Amino acid sequence: MVAQDHGHSTAAWTAVILALAGFVVGGAALILAEPWLFYVGVGLLVLAALAGKVLQMMGLGAKDPEQVR
Repeated sequence: MVAQDHGHSTAAWTAVILALAGFVVGGAALILAEPWLFYVGVGLLVLAALAGKVLQMMGLGAKDPEQVR
């Protein structure tokens, strides 16, 4: 039996929620034709990547398969 811990971490959920917010803001900016709002969405995507990595380095990411068993 293989233990799975894929995506069940604070780092993953934080990154996904921030990335989703970035895509929603960016999409709304395209519809509203607001370039500054589009770049806010891009900034949220960059923040998502950074937050996910920082939280992973703090130990809040997915565990190694050997640690999950």
